[in-house]
Amino acid sequence: MDGKHMQIGEVAARTELSLRTIRHYEETGLVIPSARSQGGFRLYTETDVARLMVIRRMKPLGFTLDQMRDLLDATDRLDADDAEDAANATNATDRLDADEREALLERVRTYRQAAAEQVEKLRVQLSRAEDFADTLSARLDRNAPATRV
Repeated sequence: MDGKHMQIGEVAARTELSLRTIRHYEETGLVIPSARSQGGFRLYTETDVARLMVIRRMKPLGFTLDQMRDLLDATDRLDADDAEDAANATNATDRLDADEREALLERVRTYRQAAAEQVEKLRVQLSRAEDFADTLSARLDRNAPATRV
């Protein structure tokens, strides 16, 4: 676990998410505070912040909460297995077999492809929006009163 704990206000500032949004993600099980203070305040780690950043990046791409949960589950399981590899875990029953690992990687690949497709759609929309703004600017320039000298 990360050493430093942060309260929800600091996490909100770092992630640019509202307190309400972070609490909502907690209620839906997307992110769970790593600890609670003696006074009952939520405490988060860098790992929790990184998880919230994944969620924040998925939201504008149109992913649902269930899809976010599915991707996070896959990456959590892959990360846990990688951590066990690094620690040379003796309990082989906790390790992913090759088929499970490949299935998880395929889930991640599917989300990567969906994200890339959505990014391309957003690029097209952005280009159209910029064209529209340019059209309005040109109209204003044409209709601006002439300045007298």
